[in-house]
Amino acid sequence: MAEISAKLVQELRQKTGAGMMDCKKALKENDGDIEKSSEWLRQKGMIKADKAAGKVAAEGLVDTFVESNGRVGVLAELNCQTDFVARNEAFKALVHSIAKQAATADDVDSLLAQPYAEDKNITVADSIKQLSAKLGENMQMRRFVNFSLTEGTQGAVESYIHTGGRVGVLVELNCQNEAAANNEEFKTLARNVAMQVAACPNVEYVNVSEIPAEIAQKEKEIEMGRDDIANKPDNIKEKIVQGRIDKRLKEMTLTDQPYIRDQSITLEELVKQAGSKLGDTIKVKRFVRFILGEGIEKNEVSFADEVAAQIGAK
Repeated sequence: MAEISAKLVQELRQKTGAGMMDCKKALKENDGDIEKSSEWLRQKGMIKADKAAGKVAAEGLVDTFVESNGRVGVLAELNCQTDFVARNEAFKALVHSIAKQAATADDVDSLLAQPYAEDKNITVADSIKQLSAKLGENMQMRRFVNFSLTEGTQGAVESYIHTGGRVGVLVELNCQNEAAANNEEFKTLARNVAMQVAACPNVEYVNVSEIPAEIAQKEKEIEMGRDDIANKPDNIKEKIVQGRIDKRLKEMTLTDQPYIRDQSITLEELVKQAGSKLGDTIKVKRFVRFILGEGIEKNEVSFADEVAAQIGAK
């Protein structure tokens, strides 16, 4: 086998635009032959994908997978560049299969390195790269979260996807008895809690007791400095500030929100009512909400500029 020098790798990179490690692998597979290595990269779908790699991927899908026994669930986000590709059936299938595979993964890097469940000859990262090449867009596995009930714990993991994969929620509810966990009333409650999370984008905690003390202290500092109470006696000021803090903290918690299907009760009251019907104690353990593309800075490019850039690239 010919020696694969850094200069040779660089030459292939300049010729194809493929990634360094892909170029090195191609050269090893083709005994250092530049032309054969270039063809190999094209066959593997690595050139087109890497040319798209610098483009911002802020579209895509949030998808979910929950095992049939309701004890394990996953929420995952795979990004692409356009909504058009996000609606592609192959893209949808890839997101769902990756979400399913993420049930036992620890983090994104370890997930990407795993053999892909649909084709053990490639990794999860390769499956994304191949579809990226086929559809001509940058794709990034951004994040996932998996919930699993601990051994001996009763309850359920439930999910909810809203607005065609732009918002996703994963929740875990616990109870005392297996019979309650298997009851349709409990499953319906879990579903409704997940929908509630989707409807409350500002909610960050399950209940007030979970809110870190430093956040409550910061809220107090803000309220104590407001002009409308500056001239009030200290004892009155304290009462006003405490009332405002209590209100603010409740705005941040899931169980204190008015139930979306019946505004006359809170979600906490809904959970207690369900517990009474089932003769059990039910608790919302945790939740996570993904909003597609949140926090990703998008490039604002006019349609005319985009067309001009494409023409210039030809």
